[in-house]
Amino acid sequence: MAASVLRRCLSAAIKVKHSSPSFSARRWLLSSAYSDTSLWEAREKDPQNLALLANNMDRIYERNLPVSSLTVSQFVDNISCREEVDQAEYYLYKFRHSPNCWYLRDWTIHSWIRQCLKYGAREKALHTLKNKVQYGIFPDNFTCNLLINSYLKDEDFESASFVVEEVMLQEAFDLPSTQILSLYTLASYLATRPKLTVSQQRALGASLLICGLKQDNSVGLTAMLLGNALLGKVEMDKGIHAVFKGMPLFWERGYISRALAVMESVVTSRADIKLSKDSLAFLGDVLHRLSSTTSDLSGEESAVGQESKEEIDEDDQAEREKLSEYESKFKVTVSQLEAQGKVDASDFRTLATSLAQQQLPSVERPDLDHYATLLEAWEVERKQLIQREQEARRKAEEEKQQRLAAKAALQQQA
Repeated sequence: MAASVLRRCLSAAIKVKHSSPSFSARRWLLSSAYSDTSLWEAREKDPQNLALLANNMDRIYERNLPVSSLTVSQFVDNISCREEVDQAEYYLYKFRHSPNCWYLRDWTIHSWIRQCLKYGAREKALHTLKNKVQYGIFPDNFTCNLLINSYLKDEDFESASFVVEEVMLQEAFDLPSTQILSLYTLASYLATRPKLTVSQQRALGASLLICGLKQDNSVGLTAMLLGNALLGKVEMDKGIHAVFKGMPLFWERGYISRALAVMESVVTSRADIKLSKDSLAFLGDVLHRLSSTTSDLSGEESAVGQESKEEIDEDDQAEREKLSEYESKFKVTVSQLEAQGKVDASDFRTLATSLAQQQLPSVERPDLDHYATLLEAWEVERKQLIQREQEARRKAEEEKQQRLAAKAALQQQA
């Protein structure tokens, strides 16, 4: 259902992709300095034999003892081929299900993503990210940017949108660079006219809405409009409980109403903010199709309609009954937007591309400066861990020698 609506209102974006030189030049991507590995590779090395590390971890786990976070970090840092990525995935999983699971280091997560990108195992990075509860992979914004950017370079917008979805689930749209990359990714994914399931509509809608809230401009408001529209469609089709399943969303009915509120905020705003024409067409089509579906359900014309009706409680049904009011309000607000010249003829993807071209260069530098500082802090913490483990081993060896000496003394006395 959603695919046909997206096809009708976003088809123009496909033409832009082929006609605009900015797409082929990819000036909107992160710069080479951002994805450069030289700073990461220049950090002090800690060479380890992976076979010995693996054997050591296996023996520790067999004794039901915890493996240290430093050992896992050393294993990930010393990956040198694609096969060792698979081994590291196994030990990340084992560590996550051990008593030490809360102590996986941030630099280990960053290193894991970088190693996956370096050795052609990007699908592993995405798999562990999507299954973060099982692997403990909760990357920061900078690391997510690297993964998103790698997919954007290959124009794999669906996989890039999966990464954005994970950022949304963690409510971690902290960096402007992540916000801009995410909005471009979501707009590009919509432009491919995907066939969306209900769960995909929910995830995409939530990503658009939450990320859009971070950008007070035409792109952010257009994203909020589309996000509310998608979530409103799920709400009307399946009920409000289907909307909030696993989503960090505000528990209150009326997503279509909130989409209209976005339009009204643009009408009353004095800022130079517009909504894209295709996003308005999308909301208009959603309202039209929902009204038609409601009419079909009220007549109980199909078994599918009866089944959907059973999923809607009384409060959800009351929200459905407001559709005619919403449609009327939509038409009036569109007229007001057009009268004020606040409807942008450019589609959502073009707006997001323009935003990326204009703002990404300026927001990269703070990210890179923070990353350099973060590497220094990580290195200090890593050295402290190494020193702590060395002291622990030395103390354990001393205690062992003392026990052996005490045992020997008892034997002599006997």
